[in-house]
Amino acid sequence: MRWILLGLVFAFLSTTHLVGQQPGNQVAEEAAIRKAAAAYAEAFNKHDAKAVAELWSPDAVYLNRTTGEEAIGREAIAQQFIDLFKEQPNVKLEIAVTSVQFVSPNVALEQGTAKFISPGSAPEEIEYSAVDVKRDGKWVLDRVTDKTKEVAPSHYEQLKVLEWMVGNWTTDAANAEVELDCNWTKNQNFITRAFKISIGDDSFSGMQIIGWDAAAKNIRSWTFDSNGTFAEATWEQRKGTWFIRNRGVLPDGRTATMINVMKPVGANSFTWQTIERTAGSELLPNIDEILIVRQ
Repeated sequence: MRWILLGLVFAFLSTTHLVGQQPGNQVAEEAAIRKAAAAYAEAFNKHDAKAVAELWSPDAVYLNRTTGEEAIGREAIAQQFIDLFKEQPNVKLEIAVTSVQFVSPNVALEQGTAKFISPGSAPEEIEYSAVDVKRDGKWVLDRVTDKTKEVAPSHYEQLKVLEWMVGNWTTDAANAEVELDCNWTKNQNFITRAFKISIGDDSFSGMQIIGWDAAAKNIRSWTFDSNGTFAEATWEQRKGTWFIRNRGVLPDGRTATMINVMKPVGANSFTWQTIERTAGSELLPNIDEILIVRQ
């Protein structure tokens, strides 16, 4: 999909007028290209497929490197945008042109970065290089390449069973107050969950990091709270319910254990209960089940 975005971005950046290749003209036209980049980002972020397609030449040919399909002409290119904006209705774009070099009176080399931003995922920033050619008095896209970086490994496939947790959650239960803010990290290798919890007279906040243990072949988490307690846990799913077995250290040095039981209830709520709690050699009472809902 990123090839669609890159192709559409660079076509606009390359569509500008030049009136000669004297140094003064080069300075003016480089400024115009940079201004056009900002204008393109604005048009893209309005998701106006027709307006963006008008920025291509009438007989432009675009190769979708993701699907291998060709789009010829503005109407076909407009459809590419329509499909893109339908697939990603909240995608936004930031463009930065880093350099423009005029190779000859009719050829320019343009380089820069394009950053694509979507809610719930890390921004994707791509470096690009575009060759622009002058045709019928206008500059149009001739060729685009991106400086593809080595793809970082991701454990998304192992963690996607917990993707439903991403978002903001709360509860107004009589026996507890809970606020959760859950997000993917870059490359979707971890899920972070910031929390604020009040149960009776006990109130604390903290951070949990959830990831895939490639050696042990299971999901693990690491939790740190404002009272000074820290713990690690293993996650196990049985019949739709998650059992999170924690073992940690209290601020006074005693070992603490507990099992958190988490069960999704539809797409926008889940129940939470803590059982088998210990602090040192002391057995502590269970914490009653509460319902937590998506904000």
